Amino acid sequence: MSLFSWLRPSRPGLDEHQQARLQQLPAAPAVLGETTLRDQRWVVLDLETSGLNLNRDQVLSIGAVVIEDGAVDFSQQFERTLQRAQTKLSPSVLIHGLGPSAIAAGCDPAEALLDFMAFVGDSPLLAFHAPFDQHMLGRALKDSLGYRLAHPFLDVADLAPLLCPQAHIREAGLDDWIAHFNLQVGERHHASADALATAELMLILFSRARQQGLDSPAALQQRLNQWKRRKQAPSF
Repeated sequence: MSLFSWLRPSRPGLDEHQQARLQQLPAAPAVLGETTLRDQRWVVLDLETSGLNLNRDQVLSIGAVVIEDGAVDFSQQFERTLQRAQTKLSPSVLIHGLGPSAIAAGCDPAEALLDFMAFVGDSPLLAFHAPFDQHMLGRALKDSLGYRLAHPFLDVADLAPLLCPQAHIREAGLDDWIAHFNLQVGERHHASADALATAELMLILFSRARQQGLDSPAALQQRLNQWKRRKQAPSF
């Protein structure tokens, strides 16, 4: 049992087995440290949602892959569609293809989220446009489990222009970076496929980071924070 599990209150609506699983989740995930980028286990996440409203829309599916030992570990993959009986779908269903029948056949949200957080463990998370995924996942965990998401998140959409300034595509989307590096991506706009595409991009970015003397998660985060502060500083 987690050292801090007694601090986490029981969540009404969860059965005894789910409560026990909840208590096993890390209450205080590790901060980004000084291990090498290669030795760190990373979880690359992508969500499909009912829309883009941070406070009203819901997570419909979760896709994730693991980067470990300098490569995508295809033995560690995650995919779940969440059952959302009362969700009103936006036009985004035309992009991700999750219609009412797929959502009705999905997993219980609490079970899916427990499965995902057990898959994550205490690993840091990577996502393209991470603030959106971080907010939506955090809200889903709070609503379904009463769990506070405290895992480190790094935004691949910021890391790419930081580490590849010569590309001159700072406001680019994932498709732009895929095209820039000529990555062969068979499928897009599906949570697990987008997570894999993001992971393949991140492997290139890790290589660029090491070439620039950034070979630990802590060093990468520090450089990213400095870069973001410079971007936000007023120019005179």
